[in-house]
Amino acid sequence: MSEDTSTERAPTLCVACEARHRGICGALDPEQLLELSRSAHRLVAEEGSEIVGDAERVDHYANILSGVVKLTKSLSDGRQQVVGLRFPPDFLGRPYRKESTINAEAATTVSLCTFPRTTIERLLREQPDLERRLFVQALEELDEARDWLVTLGRKTAAEKIASFLLLIARNIDPDAQVEMRQAVFDLPLFRADIADFLGLTIETVSRQLTRLRKEGLIDIENHRHVTIDSLAKLEMRSGS
Repeated sequence: MSEDTSTERAPTLCVACEARHRGICGALDPEQLLELSRSAHRLVAEEGSEIVGDAERVDHYANILSGVVKLTKSLSDGRQQVVGLRFPPDFLGRPYRKESTINAEAATTVSLCTFPRTTIERLLREQPDLERRLFVQALEELDEARDWLVTLGRKTAAEKIASFLLLIARNIDPDAQVEMRQAVFDLPLFRADIADFLGLTIETVSRQLTRLRKEGLIDIENHRHVTIDSLAKLEMRSGS
């Protein structure tokens, strides 16, 4: 079956969806995609709202269609650690586990396509390509976690901030990363969360952002709107 025919037979809601081609849904044939779409629901989570709670029973998984999701772990005394960020078209969820082990919160306004856990887990058994895509995503997340350990353990404060900005730019504007050109975006985290994510103080985050601005590597407007003149130059500054 040709690609064009598959696209024509896909549900109307799915044809223009980024997750349809770049996310896990791209592994499904038209019949499976149609079946999944019948149980799927679009959901908008406002900035700061909880999507999944830690130790919460999970009945649904989701594709991130737009926005940024913040992943956190909480300690018994209420302290919280930002442990990751997720971007479109990432799959949000942990197959084969009935309870979540992490808290997922909308760092920005987030659009999600949600579907029942039982449906996804059945399709995983039926469709090896779908299982492979989730396996690849899990390996990529493992690689990212290892790289982030190096960032947290060995890099200077300035290198940490540069690495964080590169992480955002690469995921929000992948084309800019390929061409190593200018990137423009709004920070998905407030400075307190950036500090938590990087193991720094809020004051250090502010000082290092100012330092990068004075070096001409970035420009910041209204505390969150960032322009990176050259991703190549910022990458050199990140120590990568």
